[in-house]
Amino acid sequence: MTQTNFFSALFLPRSIRLMGGLLISFALLLVSFLASLNFGAADISVAEIYGSIFQFDGSTEQLVIRTVRLPRSLIALVVGSALAVAGSLMQGITGNPLASPAILGVNAGAAFAVVLATLIGGGNSLNLYAGFALLGAGLTAVLVYGFASLGRGGASPLNLTLVGASFTAFLASMTSGILIVSQQTLDQIRFWLAGSVAGRDLDLLLQVLPYLIIGLLLSLSLGKQITLLSLGQDMAQGLGQNTLIIKILAAVCVLLLAGGSVAIAGPIGFVGLIVPHMTRFLVGTEYRWILPYAAAMGGILLLWADILARLLIQPQELPVGLVMPLIGAPFFIYLIRAKVKR
Repeated sequence: MTQTNFFSALFLPRSIRLMGGLLISFALLLVSFLASLNFGAADISVAEIYGSIFQFDGSTEQLVIRTVRLPRSLIALVVGSALAVAGSLMQGITGNPLASPAILGVNAGAAFAVVLATLIGGGNSLNLYAGFALLGAGLTAVLVYGFASLGRGGASPLNLTLVGASFTAFLASMTSGILIVSQQTLDQIRFWLAGSVAGRDLDLLLQVLPYLIIGLLLSLSLGKQITLLSLGQDMAQGLGQNTLIIKILAAVCVLLLAGGSVAIAGPIGFVGLIVPHMTRFLVGTEYRWILPYAAAMGGILLLWADILARLLIQPQELPVGLVMPLIGAPFFIYLIRAKVKR
């Protein structure tokens, strides 16, 4: 199947072009990670960054890198990758170019569940966040798909978007209501709700990392099946695919990736919306390539968004969840206009 994409303009075999592009993407991810270690309120040299990793001497600069910037950069990389892969899967299985964990209510469901659990339980441990974030994300996804299926035309891209937007607004209102009523809950969770990769340590990442690794590996194994499903359910069934099982497995991946990400960093929007479109522009419609490209590009996007969050109002910092809409909202408007023109 011949596909038109960015790399098709290069006079090399397609597999070599795509593999070369993937290697370049991961090289850019590494550069972005090192840049994230370098930029911040404190001016730290590249030599100190190297020393903090390989020749730690206990200096203040190296301590800042190890205890503050390194966990922050790793979390931005992991969360960006997870959200981008989750968004790619959602767009593939729904056929909806506007699908993402934020647009279809998954992030809002996870956030509401965490806020409700904090209100009832009075705790703010990561274990609490992780478990209830996954539960809230899962229940919301099931409800959105169920209600969308009741409409005319079934769970069409339009119905999913409308129902997802409705659930997002409803759950956001309920979350706000709880926070208004309970000042204690607001104090415990307000920074998490803004969506931030700052103030976390590696222990937080390590507790959720198994969910994210399972979700990512399972996603990559579904690349061929998602490609067929994205061409249409009837075609996929005609080629011998069990579309129900594929959708269930892909939904599990989305819940693990999006729920785990929300548990660590709070609800961060637009990563899962923007990156899949960027990857399709580069590699076409084959999900066995889209998913690894999305993992690399999602990490790059969130790392640079977090760098921007540190630099915009120095010496203070913004949560990265407040910076992503500055990037994502214009892109979202562009997608809607392009879809309407069709």
